[in-house]
This record gives sequence, structure tokens and C-alpha cells, in this order.
Amino acid sequence: MNLLILGSGGREHALSWKLAQSTKVDRIFIAPGNAGTSASGTNLNVDPGNFPEVKKAVLENKINIVIVGPEAPLVEGIHDFFLADSDLKNIPVIGPDKSAARLEGSKDFAKEFMTKYGIPTATYRSFDKTTASGVFSFLKTMAPPYVIKADGLAAGKGVLIIDDIIEAEKEVVSILNGKFGKAGSRVVIEQFLKGIELSVFIITDGTSYKLLPEAKDYKRAGEGDTGLNTGGMGAVSPVPFAGKAFMDKVKVRIIDPTMNGLADEGIRYKGFIFFGLINVDGEPYVIEYNARLGDPESEVIIPRIKSDLFDLIEGVAEGNLEKRKIEFDDRFVTTVMAVSGGYPGEYSKGYPVYGLKEVRDSVVFHAGTKINDDDIVTYGGRVLAVTSWGDTMKEALLTSYRNLLLIRFKGAYYRNDIGFDL
Repeated sequence: MNLLILGSGGREHALSWKLAQSTKVDRIFIAPGNAGTSASGTNLNVDPGNFPEVKKAVLENKINIVIVGPEAPLVEGIHDFFLADSDLKNIPVIGPDKSAARLEGSKDFAKEFMTKYGIPTATYRSFDKTTASGVFSFLKTMAPPYVIKADGLAAGKGVLIIDDIIEAEKEVVSILNGKFGKAGSRVVIEQFLKGIELSVFIITDGTSYKLLPEAKDYKRAGEGDTGLNTGGMGAVSPVPFAGKAFMDKVKVRIIDPTMNGLADEGIRYKGFIFFGLINVDGEPYVIEYNARLGDPESEVIIPRIKSDLFDLIEGVAEGNLEKRKIEFDDRFVTTVMAVSGGYPGEYSKGYPVYGLKEVRDSVVFHAGTKINDDDIVTYGGRVLAVTSWGDTMKEALLTSYRNLLLIRFKGAYYRNDIGFDL
């Protein structure tokens, strides 16, 4: 089997690292990949959003299965592109088609879907320019803070939490007037839910599914969950409060109704579903769906899968996932992200990374790196994720932090308190 993984982040490095361990896999290609993925496969200078270029890479490298890492190609219809092309239609794509990817690509669709199928989520209402006059009246029916979401993909910046009602109305108008481009042509306003968040993942062939390890990630740039939102500063798995009783509620109230709802809508979903959940006094609610694996959650959930991950991928491709087995490592896995100085604001690239060969007892997943004249240099805001195992969360975190002290690049920053609230 030759595999093509689309993407360039820590998620894609974790996928290539794990799939390279499978005896069923011959070659792995990553497009475009990073300095880390080159150790477990061959990087291709291909933009995942350029579908004709992806097709060329697939045919030239005799690819048997394509795994889509990031959300944008899925929402833009890469799966549909394959199905409509006579040269590609028999090559399985692990990732939903455009209709199914609306779970992430349109927050309005996702909220309507959850409401229709009785899946617990926050009270909401959607607005566009024609109904914007009703925004203030709706805000008055809610207690602050107000959660405001651009309907479409906005590069992780489309969710605002605002305490002041006047400012909240202004932000809605600003988004409808183009603050986030076409992603903000509709705006969802929803009730703020107070609780503790976690991420739950499944892989599905459209009929059956397998539950993957859960995780908790840390989005805020500053310690104590302060500062700006980022793509994620670290993650832990398992999540201590997500025991059997809580996860049974997640299965019965959220996962199963989602799968049944997709079937009722005539949607055959093939790939990963990421349930962004919040635990409110022991009850799970859905904050959002994502149509792919999370990052940095992948850097802790994939290392907890003891069995062959490719066996699950093959089960999706062949439509017989129900027969496949999955086995978890019971140990804690933690990851801490080293980021560029200034992130998530402006930051510089191209700084050499030192100390990677000194790391012991951890795996370093690359998120924003590239190779420049045989040197590994920074090439993104989130640069490296240092992942470790331990019999306790504290033990795993201590190993990650010990190794982070060995890794150096100009302006490097990381949070010292991942897992603090658990």
C-alpha cells in the first residue's frame, strides 16, 4: 500500500509516524509535509488545496489511499473531486465529502442538524444581512458573555466571546460586513456554556464507527488559560473526568444520534469526526463538530493507539470497519507545544532549531518546520510538539518539560501549566 497524507502540521506528522509502523504500508507520501514528516515518508511539494496537483501526485506515485489532514480541502470538496474523476474514483479518500464536511464548514448547518436530532448543544440563532436588525433583540434574551461565530471556516479566528452587549452587536455587524470574508456571510450567536472542555474522536466508514482516545487541549496562549486563542498549546490523554459513566452519555446522547442523523440525511460519512464537547455539571454538550482529527490532540491520541492504525484506515476504505480491532495504551500521554515568539500574533520564521538529537524518552512531532540547507528551521507559529508517556499525567508532563529544556530556537515559548486544571 502507498499512502498520501495531505497536510503539513503536527497532526500529519503523528499520522505518518504511526502509519509507518504498519507492516501493511509500503510507502508514505506527505503533501507538503514538514521537516519531521520527512523521517517517516517522502514529502511532496504539493498544495492540498490544488486538486489537479494532488491528482498528479496520486497518479505519479501510485497512491492507493489518500488521508486528508486539514479541514479546508474537505470543505472545498476534495472527496467529491476524486469521485467525479475517472482516474481517481476508485482511490479511497479518508475524509468526508463536501455535504458531510458541512458539519465543520457551516456552523449554522451543524446547529440545525443538532437541533433536528436532539443532540445537546447551546441555544442559538443564526443571522445574515437580511435579518441583522434582530441581533440586538436576540442578545437581550441571553445573559452575557455572548458567543459569536462566523458560519464558515475562518482559520480558527471566527469565534468571539464578548461580555458587553453593545460590543457584541458591533462585532456581529462587522463580521456580516466582511471581517472574516465569505466565512462571515452568516453569523451564529449562541448561549455561553460554563464547564470544562474535551475532545472526543471517532473513525467511521459511514455505517459503523470506532471510538478513539479522548483528549483535552489548551487553546489560550498564556498560562492559566489567559491571552489570545491559538491553534493549541498542548494536550493530554486520557481525560480524568471522562470516565465510563460520562463517556456512555457521550455515546448515547451525541455519537449515536449523530451517526443516525447523518444516515437519515442520506450522508455516508467516511473519515474522522471530532466532537468538541463541554462537560457542564457532568452532562456533555456539543460546542462544535470538526470533520478531521485535531491538532495538537492527534499528538496524544495517536500515540495511545497500540494496534495498527492502518487497519482502521483500511476498514474505512473497504467499508468493513466493524470487523477491525482497536487497542489503547492505558498510560497517560501529554504533549507540550513550543511556539514562535509573538504567536498567535506576528512572528518571524527561519530560525535554526537546536537540540532535537538530545531528546530522550519523548517523540517530537513537527508542526511548523522545514529543512533549509540541511538545517531544520522554524516555519510556523506552532513549531514543535513534545509528546511523552507516563503512568501518571505528572510523570508524562515532567518528561515533556525536561526535553523542552533541551530544544532551542530564537524566541521559543511554551506554556508551563498544561494539564493544570485536571
